[in-house]
Amino acid sequence: MDTLTESAAATASTPAAASPAAALRKLYFLRFAFAAAWAALLLTTAGTLTTLTAVLLVAYPLFDVGCAVADLRSARPGGRPVRGLYVNAALSTLTAAGLAVAATSGIPAVLRVWGAWAITAGLVQLAVGVARRGLGGQWAMVASGGISTLAGASFVAQAGGADASLGALAGYAFLGGVFFLVSALRLGRTGGAAKG
Repeated sequence: MDTLTESAAATASTPAAASPAAALRKLYFLRFAFAAAWAALLLTTAGTLTTLTAVLLVAYPLFDVGCAVADLRSARPGGRPVRGLYVNAALSTLTAAGLAVAATSGIPAVLRVWGAWAITAGLVQLAVGVARRGLGGQWAMVASGGISTLAGASFVAQAGGADASLGALAGYAFLGGVFFLVSALRLGRTGGAAKG
């Protein structure tokens, strides 16, 4: 009788334990798809700063805010750390507003705002990835956070040069999406049980 009760209890708790990893996996697949589509659209308008380009620029951090909110909802029931997600949502909201203003000033201003966001959000992503390493599949998030920080510094530097272009932002977004895809695939393979 005790064995059956313990077995039933283990079975009942398994879906709840797997839920955070499954929710992250879906979210990471969505983030990859969005980043790939966004990068392709930005490349078609990267040469000039048009209204469409400005809308795309503001849409990216707003999508990030939506993802942070979705992530928060799945994190709370499992008791996972969420402080970094709040910081990320705040940073992305401020960035969307900053990009809306910067888009009226030109490509260098956009690169400076995007660069500052890439640096700060990269540091947050790195910290969240380290905090979630027990879920599995997080090494890609840690690497992505580090690369984002370096890329942000390069965007700020590029803003002061003669070759200021938005094309690099498309590559940055797509690479970030690839890291989300790798994490999603890794979470699926490990079931969230392995480290890394």
